[in-house]
Amino acid sequence: SPWGVPAAPASAPISLAEVMSEELADHLQKKEFKVLEPSPAPTAVPDIPPDVDFDTSDDLLIAQMLQKQFDKEYDSALGKEERNMNRNSKVTVSYSKYRMVPETRIWDDSDEDEEDMYFTQDDGKRDWDVFETNEKEVGDMPRCGFKVIGDKIVTKHDREISQRENAKRIMEFPPGIETGDGGGFDMQLSNKVYNKIRNFSVKEGKRKNRVGDKEDKAVAEQAVDPQTRLLLYKLVNGGVLDGINGVISTGKEAVIMHADGGPGPERDTNEPMNVPKECAVKVFKTTLNEFKTRDKYIRDDYRFKDRFSKQNPRKVIHMWAEKELHNLAKMAKGGIRVPEIVVLKKHVLIMSFIGREGKPAPKLKDAADQMSAKDLDMAYQQVVEMMEQLYTVCHLVHADLSEYNILWYEKEVWFIDVSQAVEPIHPSGLDFLLRDCTNVCNFFSKRGVDCLEPHELFSKVSGLEVDGGTEAEIVCQIRNYQKSQAAQSNNSKGGLEDEDNFEYCWEH
Repeated sequence: SPWGVPAAPASAPISLAEVMSEELADHLQKKEFKVLEPSPAPTAVPDIPPDVDFDTSDDLLIAQMLQKQFDKEYDSALGKEERNMNRNSKVTVSYSKYRMVPETRIWDDSDEDEEDMYFTQDDGKRDWDVFETNEKEVGDMPRCGFKVIGDKIVTKHDREISQRENAKRIMEFPPGIETGDGGGFDMQLSNKVYNKIRNFSVKEGKRKNRVGDKEDKAVAEQAVDPQTRLLLYKLVNGGVLDGINGVISTGKEAVIMHADGGPGPERDTNEPMNVPKECAVKVFKTTLNEFKTRDKYIRDDYRFKDRFSKQNPRKVIHMWAEKELHNLAKMAKGGIRVPEIVVLKKHVLIMSFIGREGKPAPKLKDAADQMSAKDLDMAYQQVVEMMEQLYTVCHLVHADLSEYNILWYEKEVWFIDVSQAVEPIHPSGLDFLLRDCTNVCNFFSKRGVDCLEPHELFSKVSGLEVDGGTEAEIVCQIRNYQKSQAAQSNNSKGGLEDEDNFEYCWEH
């Protein structure tokens, strides 16, 4: 049969002995050496007549044309085979990666022509972006809402037109939103994508404004806002301070910085301003977070009651700084060891520095570990004596007295952070005093000091007899004193306030 497979020539089988024989091995070795032998030297080329033309400049072009024709025929045959393989099947097989010439053009032969046309075109007729080109193709939409372009009716709700309009609006977003250059290609955005980008732009703008406003108006943990920095510059330029050295302590409600005292401001009077050599600059934080629960110390203080307004919380901060100024002045006049006040500018308070050469005096909590038993007993006696003097002479209650607000410097205790101090006639003054006595007794009793019980210390400081018992019984006696005190203070008004101020002073 002509379609049959030609029969292979019959070969005699080779035995194992013949394969292992030395003659066969020698024959194969000679055959291998014969293959590796160098080819004989080429014969000399005969002389070519001088009249023969050797111009082969068109040979490369002919080869490229033949190769292109071969590639075209090969791709045509490959496409025919692909169509025969797929036919009507839903799952198709592609031979595109085997093609000699890709289906999609990866180069453009007309680039140079278009570039020349672009540079030689009149500027008035040139389209600078794709948006302008598309607008010229479609034109303005009439009032009826549709128009005929060729054989096609285009409405104002056309998908391509609306998506191009969305892309055009994206280009008008503020510089903070990086949208890129959409005019370099035909950019189209669906309504869903455009709405998401627009909402993000609005939220981002609000967030930046909010963060910027907060950073400009709030004192951070170890930094100052521009307004506070301006106040400090004025104090330095005015001669009150010579320089500010940096932050030495941070608290919940203020930042403490060390500064060098200046010569003092120039005044018309002959009374010089006594500025100490080293000053402590107390900058009250203006974040309002720590002052939301501090209004109870000002609201019922008769000195600030008429000026207190919960509608303007920023004024509370300035009043808080002013309250510390008045309390420091009152304590210093009564003989209590407190920092000496220099000047107050809004929420910046300048005081004398308790320490030496930029090193602040340690708090009693930190100094207790290095103190002897004799020093601890002496510190306790000084604290009790100053509490009595504060109550009887200055008519004040510290209201936040603890080892954190007491300094130990040169064998003496100093009271600091007195902005929350109130008078005993405050509706919660006695409650605050009991809390101070409890903090003092707990601290020194843990250090092995023989000290009084909290109710005994309360009686010694205030002069009010309080019997021992459970905590609830002691609190009940103090509340009775408060009610009788409130009745006496409001007797002229003919009424008794029912406000119970005891609970919130123990919130801590």
